[in-house]
Amino acid sequence: MVKFGTGGWRAIIGDEFTKANIQLLAQAMCDKMKAEQAADKGIVLGYDRRFLSKEAMQWSAEVFAANGIESFLVNKSSPTPLVMYYVMKHDLPYGMMVTASHNPAIYNGIKVFTAGGRDADEIQTRDIETYISKVTEVKTKEYSEGVASCLIHEIYPMNEYIDSIIAEINMDAIKEKGLRVVLDPMYGVSETALRMILETARCETRTIHDRHDTLFGGKLPAPSAATLHTLQNVVVDGHYDIGIATDGDADRIGVIDDKGRFLHPNDILVLLYFYLEKYKGWRGPVVRNICTTHLLDKVAEEFGDKCYEVPVGFKHISGKMNEVDAIIGGESSGGLTVRGHIKGKDGIYAAMLLVEMIAVTGKKLSEIMEEMEKHYGSIHMEENDYKFTQQKKEEILKILLEDKCLPELPFEIEKVSYLDGSKVYFKNGGWVIARFSGTEPLLRIFCEMPKAEDAKKVCEIYEAYLGL
Repeated sequence: MVKFGTGGWRAIIGDEFTKANIQLLAQAMCDKMKAEQAADKGIVLGYDRRFLSKEAMQWSAEVFAANGIESFLVNKSSPTPLVMYYVMKHDLPYGMMVTASHNPAIYNGIKVFTAGGRDADEIQTRDIETYISKVTEVKTKEYSEGVASCLIHEIYPMNEYIDSIIAEINMDAIKEKGLRVVLDPMYGVSETALRMILETARCETRTIHDRHDTLFGGKLPAPSAATLHTLQNVVVDGHYDIGIATDGDADRIGVIDDKGRFLHPNDILVLLYFYLEKYKGWRGPVVRNICTTHLLDKVAEEFGDKCYEVPVGFKHISGKMNEVDAIIGGESSGGLTVRGHIKGKDGIYAAMLLVEMIAVTGKKLSEIMEEMEKHYGSIHMEENDYKFTQQKKEEILKILLEDKCLPELPFEIEKVSYLDGSKVYFKNGGWVIARFSGTEPLLRIFCEMPKAEDAKKVCEIYEAYLGL
């Protein structure tokens, strides 16, 4: 059965990610588009480098063709933000991207985008699931017939996507600095776009892990401290200014500074929000999800703005950004977007904004980070994931969310929120949250405290309390 989580539909290949389910989803989208009288505008489809991604895109197109709906297929593996950009730029009602983002290689999935290039929200995904439940027949047409009848169009809009980023970035400032950059696409889809933009800005660029590997080198295609050791070594050994990594579909970013230090996505968000406010003179609030650093609140307060907290899922961030006209929004897992760009995560745009920041400030990334820590103080986050049985999940749900019980904690509590999971706010500015992942069968516990040992201690208390 096709069920949507916080980042679209994801499933294990050959288990629930099958041709039958892919085409079932496509038929539901056809029925939905017809009911909304949006079928005449068509739909754009894209795919990443995962196993069966291209085939899944084509199987979907066969269904749209059989239903008389035009589909525009990006005919090379491409970043997710490119598809979102195309939906927005060409005023399409929907787009679909075949990807499981940063999930392990055994997963694949489909993200659905709505008008304006936004992630489908819960109302939309529930609606799609309702249409899925009502499908009685899946219509299909041979791919070649769809092409011949002009219902399937193969396109490659990479240039217009790249040009849109170049138009928003201070390329002249970057050109003057002659920066040296290492890219790590993590065997994913970001290299073409990032390399082209960087070389247009006269950056010396080196790429690692760029070949097509559906197993992602045997690692999780998520840019984290645990997966970027090679990038760290290349940056340090080659004296590069920055190392940039993106996840499998290039909507998330990971960064290594000039000293080889991994910058947590929280750090990146704080840096860019501060940069947009202080150096570019933008004004406005910031939006973060419930698992993301509260340092953003401090930056917002300093500039007379506000930080808004939303549940996990980028659709919540983009929705709130649109509502309050925020200048930046993001999450601790590495996704962010900026006012005026697409309404979803874009690791390629975020990477170029960081390169621009280095050029405009005239400072090394490590120096900027040190200045920020001195200015706002240091803060530490502990993050842990736990697998569980269905029985254990039910136990935890009852303890935390039904009975709303908490362990004995050594810090004074200010309040508790159940907006998404169970989040405890401490009076010392720290917090801890326990919530179930919406994309993988995991319980996640995040704790942010002024001291690293305190964050670790709180997580250990939760582990013992929940029997993890």
